[in-house]
Amino acid sequence: MVTDVYLPRVNGVSTSIQTFRREFRALGHEVLLIAPDYGLLTEDEQGLIRVPALRVPLDPEDRFMRWRRLRNLLPRLAGGGFDLVHIQTPFLAHYAGVAFSNALDVPRVETYHTYFEEYFYHYVRFLPKQSLKGLARRLSRGQCNDLDGLVVPSHQMRTVLEGYGISVPMEVIPTGLDLDEFASGDREAFRRRYSIPPERPVIAYVGRVAFEKNIDFLLRVTARLKAVVPDILFVVSGEGPALTSLKEQARRLGLEAHALFVGYLDRRGPLLDCYRAADAFIFASRTETQGLVLLEAMALGTPVVSTAIMGTRDMLREGAGAVIVPEDESAFAAAVANLLQDEPRRRKLGAAGQRHAKQWTARAMAERLLAFYRGVIDARRPAQPAARVAREAASY
Repeated sequence: MVTDVYLPRVNGVSTSIQTFRREFRALGHEVLLIAPDYGLLTEDEQGLIRVPALRVPLDPEDRFMRWRRLRNLLPRLAGGGFDLVHIQTPFLAHYAGVAFSNALDVPRVETYHTYFEEYFYHYVRFLPKQSLKGLARRLSRGQCNDLDGLVVPSHQMRTVLEGYGISVPMEVIPTGLDLDEFASGDREAFRRRYSIPPERPVIAYVGRVAFEKNIDFLLRVTARLKAVVPDILFVVSGEGPALTSLKEQARRLGLEAHALFVGYLDRRGPLLDCYRAADAFIFASRTETQGLVLLEAMALGTPVVSTAIMGTRDMLREGAGAVIVPEDESAFAAAVANLLQDEPRRRKLGAAGQRHAKQWTARAMAERLLAFYRGVIDARRPAQPAARVAREAASY
């Protein structure tokens, strides 16, 4: 696997790579991961090559791997006995992955993690939105059609990519959830940590604090909620480029006492506590190719109120742990208020969400991805001459 982003940088791509990497190894496979060096080591650096990298302008959380150091890995990889290269991101990692694939003479696949058509505009504001959309489509079409296979996290994203003119074999395989990991969490501990009274209504968002996540909409929803639920508290867990802007927006909306930004939380404890502490999890991103945090909330029994746009459509079912609403401030606020004021309904939705989350296990998704790998590898093998096939068939 080769990627432009990985832990300790926390986001959906890092979580997906970590999850599949762990499951593959548990199933007896060998995985070598090539990722940027952030100057900080994670708990599991086994089978991981860190490449020296520079900070990305305008996005200091991310890193830009040094191309020469990437290319210099080729001799080290040459005797590795690899069966396949899996590219995880479309930047330097894509071009390095293509070079590795060609040099090792093995097939290459890539996961289309991010809906770039809607993503780029939030970071390159000086170019027209339509021009950026056209650029994203052309880049995606060129890169993806140079692969042996493409992994897509949702059916909606697959439909978009087919519309771009991408014709390589595609398979819809979302990232699964380790249900053992999402089986604990302490509601009271989180509330004590942040001095939140036990009875105070809490809604939460977990994820990257980025412009494309539409958190500004959720703050406006919270402002409307305050009129109906005066002591409402909106907890935002995560960090990112929109954090300063969102804190200023909260101040302008008069939400200083109603919005709590807690930063990144460790997935092994504090993050689980955060999910448990919330009476509802709210989400309204327009660019998700999957939306794994929705499953995480449901696995911990926290009901979800969300729009169902792009990848979240695959994941959400009305009544199965979720209330699906349009991207309308009034309708969204009313749906949240109704849920907060109906504890039996919250409990019922929470239990239904836990049952729904069990359909998305990490092991099942890893096995599906391995089956896709096998298909790609088999398709790459040269066809056997007809006479040889006949002789081998006769020997059985």
